[in-house]
Amino acid sequence: MSAHHFNIKGLNSKEVSLAKKKFGQNKLTYKQENTILDIVKRIAKEPMVILLLVASIIYFISGETGNGLFLVVAILFITSISLYQYSRSKNALDKLKDFSQPYCKVIRNDKIEEIKSEDIVMGDCLMVEEGTSITADGTILHSNDFSVNESILTGESLSVFKDKDKEDKFVYSGTTVASGLAIAKITAIGNETKLGKIGTSLEGISEEKTPLEIQIKNFVKWMAIFGAIVFVLVWVINYWQSQNILSSLLHSLTLAMSILPEEIPVAFTTFMALGAWRLMKSGIVVKQMKTVETLGSATVICTDKTGTLTENKMSLAKLFLLKSNKIVDPNEKLNEEEKELIELAMWASEPIPFDPMEVALHQAYSDSTNNDKRLYFKLIHEYPLGGKPPMMTHVFSDNQNKKIIAAKGAPEALINISNLSESEKKDIHSAIQLLAREGYRVLGVGVSDFSVGEYPEKQQDLPFELKGIIAFYDPPKKNINIVLEDFYSAGIHVKIITGDNAATTASIAKQIGFQNYDKTISGEELMELSEAEMKSCVRETTIFTRMFPEAKLKIINALKSNNQIVAMTGDGVNDGPALKAAHIGIAMGKKGTEIAKQAASLILLEDDLSKMVKAIAMGRKIYANLKKAIQYIISIHIPIILTVFVPLAFGWAYPHIFSPIHIIFLELIMGPTCSIIYENEPMEENTMLQKPKPLSSTFFNWRELSISIIQGLFITAGTLFVYQYSVFNGYNEALVRTMTFTVLITANIFLTLINRSFYFSILKTLKYKNNMVLYIIFITIFLVGLMLYVNPFTSFFEFESLNLKQLLLSVLIGFISVIWFELVKVFKRIKTSDDKKERFLIAKTNKQGLSTL
Repeated sequence: MSAHHFNIKGLNSKEVSLAKKKFGQNKLTYKQENTILDIVKRIAKEPMVILLLVASIIYFISGETGNGLFLVVAILFITSISLYQYSRSKNALDKLKDFSQPYCKVIRNDKIEEIKSEDIVMGDCLMVEEGTSITADGTILHSNDFSVNESILTGESLSVFKDKDKEDKFVYSGTTVASGLAIAKITAIGNETKLGKIGTSLEGISEEKTPLEIQIKNFVKWMAIFGAIVFVLVWVINYWQSQNILSSLLHSLTLAMSILPEEIPVAFTTFMALGAWRLMKSGIVVKQMKTVETLGSATVICTDKTGTLTENKMSLAKLFLLKSNKIVDPNEKLNEEEKELIELAMWASEPIPFDPMEVALHQAYSDSTNNDKRLYFKLIHEYPLGGKPPMMTHVFSDNQNKKIIAAKGAPEALINISNLSESEKKDIHSAIQLLAREGYRVLGVGVSDFSVGEYPEKQQDLPFELKGIIAFYDPPKKNINIVLEDFYSAGIHVKIITGDNAATTASIAKQIGFQNYDKTISGEELMELSEAEMKSCVRETTIFTRMFPEAKLKIINALKSNNQIVAMTGDGVNDGPALKAAHIGIAMGKKGTEIAKQAASLILLEDDLSKMVKAIAMGRKIYANLKKAIQYIISIHIPIILTVFVPLAFGWAYPHIFSPIHIIFLELIMGPTCSIIYENEPMEENTMLQKPKPLSSTFFNWRELSISIIQGLFITAGTLFVYQYSVFNGYNEALVRTMTFTVLITANIFLTLINRSFYFSILKTLKYKNNMVLYIIFITIFLVGLMLYVNPFTSFFEFESLNLKQLLLSVLIGFISVIWFELVKVFKRIKTSDDKKERFLIAKTNKQGLSTL
């Protein structure tokens, strides 16, 4: 149907350009958050920066200008690194925001165009239909059975019917279309809309923090408190011994700096933002950062059938005419009654079809008639899809007031409201079973001769005559059996939730290798179960048919009550509540309605479920790499803390072995290591063969911490051994410091390599594709080489050049203090069952698409 059918031409290109120049874009701009200045202010409040600033001031006061300048440069470097990480995260989030921007239809230049909502201008003619979001304020010019949900503005959940002839003929940004179709002339955009004017009340609403964010924040907070207590204690001890307030303060700051794990929050933010960006590059838009964290925990995927498991390329495959009790092929020569069945199915469809079935019906009608009546009839009344089982009805009229009232929907819905004999019902049920067993999707088609008085409130109250059944074939997607295998091998259960009947769904499920395809239940049967029965049912049942919104929501909530982490796909208006309730709501980018996209936390741009396998793999990879980064940070902080504290506490020969400049150098190495190396790590080959991680799991439980603590203590043993060895051999303070520092740097390098996997050997992980490993390690070795063997640097850091024996000993001790963990990995691999080993081999061959993550 063209735009001029409504006698509305819309703005022309010149008028659009002038309106955009005069009134601006359709954006809410009431608050600017996270500007560069905000980030700089936040960095300035960081404990590490404050400590560096205090230390640099002390150096300047003490006359040690070189050390003071070095710390100032360090502050600037840390600030630049933080700004760089911020810009990467912000760019990623801006691109995500752009991708998740809702689209809308406008009439311009006498044509219907699809544009981004921010490109709407004043005076535009906005076309909205059931399931879409209204993105600006306007006045209705034309409508058909149009109702709107305005709960976002009024709090009232019931839909409001609107028309150009009613007093309430206005539409508002942020509301959603509940039924029908309308064209509205835009009267307000951006901040001038009703929603925009109350937007300031939304400024104070902050996004709820995830469990992992809270864990990280609490861990860093307690470490900061611990650091503050130790700082005060060591300052008092130092001052008591030296009676020098500046010197004692400086050495206390050194210890406090070694305790603060400020890299952890930076790593978390970077991993989540860049993870979302990587997902977007794969065709997956993540609307909320917390979804990235949740992805790796998914235990159940609830998927619809049409367009997700199947191609969503509906073709009219069979016709069943009740009068003749015959199933015919629509591609063969049809009689007039069979053509009438196609025509009625077309009238029961939307006049501007977007659903593949309705597109197929419009095309079939065009192919079967020489007299296209669509040009002479206008939609005057509409009953949207509704009821249990669902159906929809459209009323058309021409200039002579001749009416066509046609309905289509679940055959049971039409059977229930038509006057049929028992033999006719038997014939229809036989035809339905025959067609459904072949995997066809079946719809009943009916006609009504209602012509007197106002239309009843419910379409089911109209008198209908069931004409027959139309059957569509939607072939399974070619890759869907591999997708299902990937889910099953990852320990994820898959359940089908569909509005289709059991026979059709089971037939398709059987074709694609769906497990337990014989365990089905209908929506009506499900609603009759008690709460306990419901929990048991959703655990055992794999196919849920003839579903409606309330039933879908019950399934999701029952699965959640079974402690499952639920992901659900959906595309329609009726999927909104269940998508919102699921831990991971997944909307389809192409066929999904705006309501579904708004309710979902993730959008598959290509409507391809295989992308969901990638999304879960990415979620698991991000979690695993973040865990490696945090464990690395904890492991390397322990030897830094103890190497500073133990000589001081026990009164060793050189109690102040490291100063702030040494600690900050180590910090500058650790930051890029955890945020750059580990963020770029590829997914390990056994990742998608493990069970989903519990959402409640934490990095900071004893099991995870114990590994990091033990690694840290072994490195500490190595550094302190070399310390005492050097003292025992009569080396001076500079040489003791140099050898101890070299051990720490060597251990840091090998810890980086070994912690790339807590299962596979270092020989295997060296083959992982991650160029950042070589770059960071090379830069580290180069800088340490300058510090040890280029005199200005050696003197500045109070080092002494090592001879070959001293260098090899330091490197060897650093290597030994870390490499022992390879033996732990060997025992882990030995304990792995033969069955798992076999599955790892399968992963190598079957997961080529995932290995690039």
